Amino acid sequence: MPVQAIDLFCGVGGLTCGLIQAGINVVAGFDLDPTCQYAYEHNNHVPYHIRNVREVLGGELNNLYNDNTTRVLVGCAPCQPFSQMRFKMGQANINDEKYNLLLEFGRLIEETHPDVISMENVPQIRETDVYREFIALLERNHYHYNAQVVYCPNYGIPQTRRRFVLVGSQLGQIELIAPTHNPQNVHVRDFIADLPALEAGAVNPDDPLHRSSALSQINLQRIRASVPGGTWHDWPEELRCACHKKDSGTTYASVYGRMTWEQIGPTITTQFYNYGTGRFGHPQQDRALSLREGAILQTFPRDYDFVDPERGFVMRDISRHIGNAVPVRLGQVIGLSIIGHLQENNIEI
Repeated sequence: MPVQAIDLFCGVGGLTCGLIQAGINVVAGFDLDPTCQYAYEHNNHVPYHIRNVREVLGGELNNLYNDNTTRVLVGCAPCQPFSQMRFKMGQANINDEKYNLLLEFGRLIEETHPDVISMENVPQIRETDVYREFIALLERNHYHYNAQVVYCPNYGIPQTRRRFVLVGSQLGQIELIAPTHNPQNVHVRDFIADLPALEAGAVNPDDPLHRSSALSQINLQRIRASVPGGTWHDWPEELRCACHKKDSGTTYASVYGRMTWEQIGPTITTQFYNYGTGRFGHPQQDRALSLREGAILQTFPRDYDFVDPERGFVMRDISRHIGNAVPVRLGQVIGLSIIGHLQENNIEI
C-alpha cells in the first residue's frame, strides 16, 4: 500500500516539497492563487489545481488517490485571521472570509476519511471556536491526534518562528518526531553567509532571486548606523523615525534591525525584503535580505525557482509566496513523522 498525499492551501509548495523530501508521494496541490502555480509545479512536479477549497468535494479528492493506497490529507489554512497582531487587538477576526477555512478542511476529512491528516497554523488558533469545532470533528471521526507548538530551531530551521502543528491518524496514536537540533547551534551564518555580496537595489546576474530592494538615502544612513542585533536606539537622534519618538513606538525595537550571524534569524514574513518591517537587515551588508536569502531561511532548496517566465518578476508576489509558505524543513519533519507512524503500524511505504 504506497502512500499518497494531497496538499490543500498548498501555495508555492513548502509543505509539499518537505513531504517529498521525507519520501511521501504527493499527487496534487490545491490553492486558489494562480500566481503560485508555476513555482509549485515546476519545482515539485505535482499537478496544481486552481480551486477554492470551499468548492472542492471529497469525491474529487478520492478520485486523485490510487486504489489500495494509504491516504494522507494535509491542509494549512491561511493564518491571517489568527495572527498574533489580531489577538493583540482583541481576538481572531471572525468576520474575515478566511476564518472558517479550517472547517472546510474538516469537511473534506469527513468526506474522504484519509488514513492520516495534518494541519499547521499559528499557535493562537488554539484559542478559537473554529479550532474547537475542528477537534470535535476529528474526535467524532475517530482520529487519534497529537497537537503541539513547534519551536522551529529545534528542527534546524533558522527562524524564531513558532508554529502549531497537528497530526492525526485513524491507525492509532501519532506524534511528531523528537527535536533534531540544539537551537544554540542553529545560526544564520550557516545558511546565507556564502551567498555573493549584493548592494541595495542590485541583483546577482547568476540568480535572479538573489536581489534586494533599493534603500532611500536616509534608510541607507540608518542601516549603516545599525549594529547586528541592535535597535534603532543605536542611531543618532536625527536618523530616528517620528513614530519612534512617541511612547507608542518605543516597543517596536526590532524594526530597522540587523540580523546577527551567530544567532537564529527572525520569523520570515511576507515583507522580509523591506528593511523597515522587522529585523531584516543583512548582518554585514548595507541592505535588507534578498529574496533568495529569505527563501533559504525558509529552508527552500537553493535552486527553488519562484519566477514564472510568463509573468515576469513581481517582487511583492514572490516575497508573499515565500513568507506565507510552510518552511520546507517543517514539512519534512511532518512527513518523517507520518512515515515513522506508518512503519510502526506495519504499513508499506
